Amino acid sequence: MNNKKRIIVGSSGASGMPLLIECLKIIKDNPDYESHLIMSKGAEITLSHECNIEMCDVLGLADYTYDESEIGAGPASGSFKTEGMVVVPCSMKTLSGIHSGYADTLLLRACDVTIKEHRNLVLCTRETPLSPIHLRNMQELSMMGNIWIIPPMMTFYIHPESIEEMTYHIAAKLLAPFGIEAPQYKRWTGNEIKTYD
Repeated sequence: MNNKKRIIVGSSGASGMPLLIECLKIIKDNPDYESHLIMSKGAEITLSHECNIEMCDVLGLADYTYDESEIGAGPASGSFKTEGMVVVPCSMKTLSGIHSGYADTLLLRACDVTIKEHRNLVLCTRETPLSPIHLRNMQELSMMGNIWIIPPMMTFYIHPESIEEMTYHIAAKLLAPFGIEAPQYKRWTGNEIKTYD
């Protein structure tokens, strides 16, 4: 019997595909969790522009994959038990769909289900500058106790030496609400930096 904890990983067409890849790698390396990946068509296009990795290789990092048109797949139902969902990156279009409950794809339906079942929904919102519409949507969603708005903000207290290190740090933050402690995640302790390894 499979007792792994399920995390739905959604990805939309905003910039930030290296964050998606890092999240999938961290989940894959954790024996207690499994990933269920839903990528939008926009995400697939963005991947081709941002990463030197084939789509099939990204899909290979996930335990299970779904096409966004599979509106009747497991993640579309509240009876499909999960720990919650992370959308990385989360475009402003996807954010708007989540905010309004416009669940016309599996990605948006899975978000809708996550909210109604009071499970953690982590949104790696990606846009700059932010318009009043973007800010309103994020503010209103953030008032629901189970929604985490985590833009990919750079962290400098870890003294990163590469973009890859910063990417890993943000990916670890995105997964922390699900109880995943990424091995190389550096937490602020006040006087020193403690590395978990």
